[in-house]
Amino acid sequence: MSAQVTTLANGLRVATDPMSTVETASIGAWVAVGTRHEQPEINGISHLLEHLAFKGTHRRSALAIAEEIEAVGGHLNAYTSRENTAYFAKVLKEDVPLAVDIISDILQHATMEPEELERERAVVIQEIHQSHDTPDDIIFDHFQETAFPDQAIGRPVLGEAKLIESLPREAVLEYMKGQYSASKIVVAAAGNVDHDTFVKLAEAAFCDLPEHGVSTDEPVVYRGGEYREARELEQVHVVIGLEGVSYNDPDYYPMSVLSTLLGGGMSSRLFQEVREKRGLVYSIYSFASSFEDGGIFGVYAGTGRDEVVELMPVICDEVHKLIDHVGEEELSRARAQLKASTLMTLESTASRSEQVARQLQIFDRIVPIEEVIENIENVDAAAIKRLAARMMKSAPTLAAIGRTDKLEDFEAIVARLN
Repeated sequence: MSAQVTTLANGLRVATDPMSTVETASIGAWVAVGTRHEQPEINGISHLLEHLAFKGTHRRSALAIAEEIEAVGGHLNAYTSRENTAYFAKVLKEDVPLAVDIISDILQHATMEPEELERERAVVIQEIHQSHDTPDDIIFDHFQETAFPDQAIGRPVLGEAKLIESLPREAVLEYMKGQYSASKIVVAAAGNVDHDTFVKLAEAAFCDLPEHGVSTDEPVVYRGGEYREARELEQVHVVIGLEGVSYNDPDYYPMSVLSTLLGGGMSSRLFQEVREKRGLVYSIYSFASSFEDGGIFGVYAGTGRDEVVELMPVICDEVHKLIDHVGEEELSRARAQLKASTLMTLESTASRSEQVARQLQIFDRIVPIEEVIENIENVDAAAIKRLAARMMKSAPTLAAIGRTDKLEDFEAIVARLN
């Protein structure tokens, strides 16, 4: 990997991953601030702030921001997660200075005029309502909150409508001032860019950031438990999971391989047993989510009211089978899937810019792709069985939405997993 990093005098880290064969570049600012940094009374403020940043600065109106980037055929977007907020653009190589200027402008000089706040507040509330109307979406918020109760990491990224309705403009401005500091931001670019030139652009553009922000981290404590919501739906949406591991845990790569083995593709155990052989679901998959100091592992399935009776025992049985025996052929296939997906991201400027930024935030270094591939290749059957046994010692987490009357009692499901 040819990626380079320069730390500016104010603490801002600037990273590039050049790709000389492309005509474009992806540029972004990754802020190490997300839902886990919010107090209960301001849950959702990170996401609301992400929306408001685009609604005008001292130099540009919301329309001007959209028009300037689209006038050069570029794209501008953002997202909020539990541990970071990202603002990014994709442009032709000659328009990199414009993209840097726009992103730095919205991160440092957003005005958040009262009328824009009210409009965007209404938009975010509609987004919250939409998520509640999408059971295969909102189920993951309930799952997260049940696994990590009474913690910022467990609260929804979008927040609650009643909180968003009452957040004052001063609170949003103060939150941005306190959290959006140079030491918490990585500015990254991938594509047809020159590192030294990009560093000079970033140094000039991000000069108004405060050097240090407010630290509001709280440790992640997994607890587990049960959430059920009765709704008149055609399907029962279920997520069952266990405690996972952090990005820095030695079992991080084994957890990724385990997830692929269990439910990561059409050849995975769950897809073959639950869908192909038994026809119990249309959709089933496993997932592994890591944080800086914790993680979670889970299985999602959407099934019928009658089929859920058979579904849960089969899922639990497949987990136990995985502990008992991991075949070399399926393990090799899972490793190949992970290696391929990892290498395929190298063809995307957007993926590569995000990758170097997140690696700097998580590991404080850019991890060579050769090291990543080696870590995947080193995962053997013993590592999978060790990790699975380790996770089984944690309390399960269950979330279910729909006609759940035929879903087993939580205690029975816990007994199946133990």
